[in-house]
Amino acid sequence: MPSNNTLHALEAAIDALLPQTQCTRCGYQGCRPYAEALAAGDAALNRCPPGGATLIAQLAELLGREPLPLDPACGAEGPPLLAVIDAGTCIGCARCLPPCPTDAIVGAANLLHTVVPQLCTGCELCVPACPVDCITMQPRAPGDAAPAAADNQRRYQSHQSRLERQQRDRAALLAERKRGAESGS
Repeated sequence: MPSNNTLHALEAAIDALLPQTQCTRCGYQGCRPYAEALAAGDAALNRCPPGGATLIAQLAELLGREPLPLDPACGAEGPPLLAVIDAGTCIGCARCLPPCPTDAIVGAANLLHTVVPQLCTGCELCVPACPVDCITMQPRAPGDAAPAAADNQRRYQSHQSRLERQQRDRAALLAERKRGAESGS
């Protein structure tokens, strides 16, 4: 079994190769958990549709394993995608905002939402959240490159930090209300 330092270094090297779309199609809750499973030898290296055959070859070389074809259960390799919201159908419910791992969707309750193309990873997580099916995934236009993995990772970490902060604030508020109710009884 490799040492913790060696394992962490391997996880970081794998994570650096991943596209950081945070799409969860690999079966893990994001790119880092998939990297951790790969480093531990608990995951196959062919589970990332956004990375496709190129990523599989890179992971095989890094891990000293044989490359495998992309696991079809995870999806198919294809061009970089972009979420597009149909303005005429969007009801402003804001259900697409929380699942977006990079906060690429801008909007507020009861207002039209839009996607910032430079931030969209094409993860598709917003699609099932939409109750009126106004979000479609379309191939990016020629010359419209998907955002860089490092930028995706930075925005994802910021998104996660914001969610954690909101949860802590909510828990503190609920605890304060409970104390107030108990002392007022």
